[in-house]
Amino acid sequence: MTGVLVVTGAGRGIGAACARAAAKAGWKVAVNYARSRDAALAVVADIEREGGVAVAIEADVGRQDEVARLFADTDRLLGPATGLIANAGIGGTIAPIAEQSAATLEPLFATNVWGVMYCVGEATRRMSTRHGGPGGAIVVISSAAARLGGLPGMVAYAASKGAVDSMTVGLAKELGGDGIRINAIRPGLIETDIIAHAGGAAFLERMAPMIPIGRAGQPIEIGEAAAWLLSPAASYVHGAILDVSGGR
Repeated sequence: MTGVLVVTGAGRGIGAACARAAAKAGWKVAVNYARSRDAALAVVADIEREGGVAVAIEADVGRQDEVARLFADTDRLLGPATGLIANAGIGGTIAPIAEQSAATLEPLFATNVWGVMYCVGEATRRMSTRHGGPGGAIVVISSAAARLGGLPGMVAYAASKGAVDSMTVGLAKELGGDGIRINAIRPGLIETDIIAHAGGAAFLERMAPMIPIGRAGQPIEIGEAAAWLLSPAASYVHGAILDVSGGR
C-alpha cells in the first residue's frame, strides 16, 4: 500500500531518512518540521530529484491546533493521509530527577507523548473505515530507552518513550477493526542530534563495544524498517514493537 504519508520531525535524522525511504517506495510525503525549514526543504528537494513527490509543512506537533493544520495542509496539497510516521521527538533536559521541573518535563511530554496522540488522532479520522476512510498504516518511533531506562539524566525521555510503547499496544486493539495497522520501532543508539545532545561522537565511540553488532546505527536503517512496516510485506504485523538496536 502506498498513498499519502505524513512524517513528523522529518527535517533531519531519523525522520528525514524515513521520508526518503518512503518516497522511494512510492509514497507522496508531507515532510513536517518545527524549526528546521531549510533542512526540510532539502529533504523535499532530494525526494523530487529522485522523481518523488513531497512538500514541507511547518507545525509544532506538541500543539493540537498545529497538528490539525498539518493534516489539513496535507489534505490540500497531497490528499488525505493513508500513512503516518510519528517520529518527532526531543531529548529534553539532561538532569537527575531531583533537578527536573514542569519547565523541563512539560515540553518533553508535549512533543513525545501528546504529539503522537494528536497525530494518530488526526490520521485516524482520515484513514478509519469507521469514518469512511480507506484504512492505512501508522508507525510510531519509540526508543530502546523505553526498556533500558535511558541514559544518565534521561529517565524522563525514557518514560516518554515507554508511553509510546503502551500506546502502540493499546491502539492496535482499538484501531485494528478500522482497517488501520499500527506498529512501533525502538531504535537503539543512532547517529542523530539526540545522541549529539547526550555526548556526540565521543559518547558513541565509548558505547560501540557494548553494542553486540559493534557500532551505532544510521538513520536510514530506521527509515528502511519504517518503510517495510508501512508496506504490504508487513500486512499481518500489527501492534508490534520492533527493536532496531544492533542487539542492544
